[in-house]
Amino acid sequence: MATPVNPPADYAGVPLPEVQIVTNRLLSAETTERLLNALDVIPDIRQINMTGEGIPKTINSGPGKGLDNNHTERRVINVGGNEIELRYLVGAFYIEIAAEDEEIFNVRLEQIKAACNEHIEHGYSLQVGRYSKYRPTLHDYRSA
Repeated sequence: MATPVNPPADYAGVPLPEVQIVTNRLLSAETTERLLNALDVIPDIRQINMTGEGIPKTINSGPGKGLDNNHTERRVINVGGNEIELRYLVGAFYIEIAAEDEEIFNVRLEQIKAACNEHIEHGYSLQVGRYSKYRPTLHDYRSA
């Protein structure tokens, strides 16, 4: 299993732009795997964070509490030659792009849109901004 790497979030002292993709429906493990492999070949993508509905390893409540959760979507996917355990149904992606200028960024954005159009069947919304924290906040100093 691949270990997550947290690269520094700034490029020449400026926070890097992120592309937020929110799908209209939660994606299956197969669709997530295909989309991530399509995004993996796009240059200048530094990291991809995903969020969604969690699939616990064991059942948390009800008559089957404590038993293994045999959900078909909780499985290991292969992305760029690395095996990743998918522990949730993905509903949003946050893609950080390290483009040198706006022209290159726009080209990468079009490539990301093309990959999403090809693999996300039920639609999505896409926005550009900064959605992840890139520097310590007051809360980080208090919890230390």
